[in-house]
Amino acid sequence: MPRHPLRILLVEDHPFQLLATQCLLRSFGFDQLTPVENAEHAIRTMAQSEFSYDLMLCDQCLPDLPGLELVEIASRGRFITSAILLSGLPAADLLKLTTQAEQRNLPLLGCLSKPLNRDELESLIPSQLKTSGGRTYNPMNREK
Repeated sequence: MPRHPLRILLVEDHPFQLLATQCLLRSFGFDQLTPVENAEHAIRTMAQSEFSYDLMLCDQCLPDLPGLELVEIASRGRFITSAILLSGLPAADLLKLTTQAEQRNLPLLGCLSKPLNRDELESLIPSQLKTSGGRTYNPMNREK
């Protein structure tokens, strides 16, 4: 399996889902994964990172902040290039989230239902992201 340079931030509060999603991403050849359990930890991790993340996979129903709000914070802070929301919500709710992201001009690639479907996840990750892994310096990082 070819390795991809993509840096991925994975935000999921359920330990089993976090582990299962990491395993799925590794099976695609992604090994630069940063798993975190909540929005607060995600924001701290992004702010301390020297480079932005190419992709954030984020649970919509986090205990401390809705996933779409975290995507907005991360996008406005230039901490991420793109995002995918994960959720157990009904399809109609996922469609509403996608519409809200478009209205806010957020870099949301889409919403996926849990449990994740391998083919659906792989189809949402654009090929240019898989090959470029373009790093953007994070000017907000004050720790380095």
